[in-house]
Amino acid sequence: MLAKFTVKNFRGFTDKIELDLTRHSNYNFNLYAIKDDIVKNGIIYGPNGSGKSNFSLAIFDIVNHLSQKWKKADYYANFTYAGDPNLKVEFEYTFKFDGQTVEYSYAKDYHGIMTAEAMAVGGKPVFKRADGRFSIDTEAFPIDKSIQHNLADNANNIPIVNFLLMSIPLAKDHYLIRLQQFVNGMLWFRNLDVREFIGLETGVYAIEEYIIRNKLIDDFRRFLLNVSGQEFEFAQPRAGEKVLFCQIDKKRIPFMAIISTGTKALELLYFWMQRMGQATFVFIDEFDAFYHFKLAFEVCKILFNKDCQVFTSSHNTYLMTNDLLRPDCNFILNENKIKPLVDCTEKELRFGHNIEKMFRGNAFKV
Repeated sequence: MLAKFTVKNFRGFTDKIELDLTRHSNYNFNLYAIKDDIVKNGIIYGPNGSGKSNFSLAIFDIVNHLSQKWKKADYYANFTYAGDPNLKVEFEYTFKFDGQTVEYSYAKDYHGIMTAEAMAVGGKPVFKRADGRFSIDTEAFPIDKSIQHNLADNANNIPIVNFLLMSIPLAKDHYLIRLQQFVNGMLWFRNLDVREFIGLETGVYAIEEYIIRNKLIDDFRRFLLNVSGQEFEFAQPRAGEKVLFCQIDKKRIPFMAIISTGTKALELLYFWMQRMGQATFVFIDEFDAFYHFKLAFEVCKILFNKDCQVFTSSHNTYLMTNDLLRPDCNFILNENKIKPLVDCTEKELRFGHNIEKMFRGNAFKV
């Protein structure tokens, strides 16, 4: 699981900003939101322009160089703070795999080229590359001097992690294998003006074709009914059809021609929920931009019962309730800081508190 993430000089974040998912309270409600002593589910709130989308993208930077999964084409546009070509963007990740702590950090330049990289496991250094120098634990990874020299220069910009994964035989439970599996299972997506995603898949799918091909039409119909109360009668697909049709008064009408923007967003969510069995960490940016506030609540209940870590960003304070999460799982991002509600007030927050009302009353200070 992802336990901690820190970034500096990324887009609008000139100062170091840290999300620490190991800091949680001992609440005895909504226990599903904490797993292995780490925050498993959370919602990030913040004013427009506070950096919620950029922060979520920063978390997924690791996918861009450790994974072959799908990447956002324009990700490196405006990569450094204020577009400064002299700045290095610094990333720090802490993962926990069955109690083993893996710390992975690196820096990238204006073009997204890695300039430094380091790893420690359980506090013990594994390798470090920076300023033309390279060191590695040769007991764990017996690499000859000539290769170490080349890795110090690393002219072809190969991540040390990927080099070790490709060149050293490792046990299936080795921390590098676990890290690779986690990163390959990371998924970021949103549905605003354009549908975009990062990770988990290697290509682009036609969603309705996927539903038809995998015989999920009835399941999709039940999903829409259970979550949103909408009932559709889907026509039986004809040979070769790749889009869904609804049966209305004996007429076949394309599904996309009659549904709302919110239902289109639900279709995208349904597709990704089919894939979340393989996911490790999911972030849905502005997930409820087109949802009714009660629909957003129902969607969250489904998402937060998944086994993987699931986080979203939102402006919908109806979700800021102890009936869904806890004060240590609702985060505020503002002014280059991100904190859970429990750390934004001196007041002891309990289950009976109306934290949405408190938020609207400006009771929380980041």
